[in-house]
Amino acid sequence: MEPLQVIREEFTDDIISVSEFRGQISVTLRKDNVFEISRFLRDEPGLNFNLLRDLCGVDYLGIKEPRFEVVYNLYSIPYRHSIMVKAQVPENDCRIKSVTSLWAGANWHERECFDMFGIVFEGHPDLRRILMPEDWEGYPLRKDYPVKGPEKEWSGFLNVLDKAKRFREFDWHG
Repeated sequence: MEPLQVIREEFTDDIISVSEFRGQISVTLRKDNVFEISRFLRDEPGLNFNLLRDLCGVDYLGIKEPRFEVVYNLYSIPYRHSIMVKAQVPENDCRIKSVTSLWAGANWHERECFDMFGIVFEGHPDLRRILMPEDWEGYPLRKDYPVKGPEKEWSGFLNVLDKAKRFREFDWHG
């Protein structure tokens, strides 16, 4: 079964654009039905996209609107085909439904996307920062994030320096 043909037949109104590059099919969708479309892609016999290889965010600041996209790289192990599903997420409504109930592996990917871009995944079981400290301000992968980081020093910085000094005796390279 050809994945793109099935998506076009089932979800015509949700498709914004379709492209193909070097055999990789890319479908850009409105965000409202991405969860339902993802469930369909996972559960539909003949498609069976049972593996979420990756989920990431993209910031198109100054290039196009809506500003953000969430990109889902899906793979069907039994049928050996892949598809890239992109969901447009506007800056003024920076939220999308979580797919963790479909693919457990989405958990940390969604947390990273939230942490770096500020995209909220509704229904996520534990949406909190994963790379940055909990009290960090801002989203480092947004294109308008200051190149040198926040203007003020992070409140935990002195604590990190203190720990580094205390653990220097365990440094293997020193």
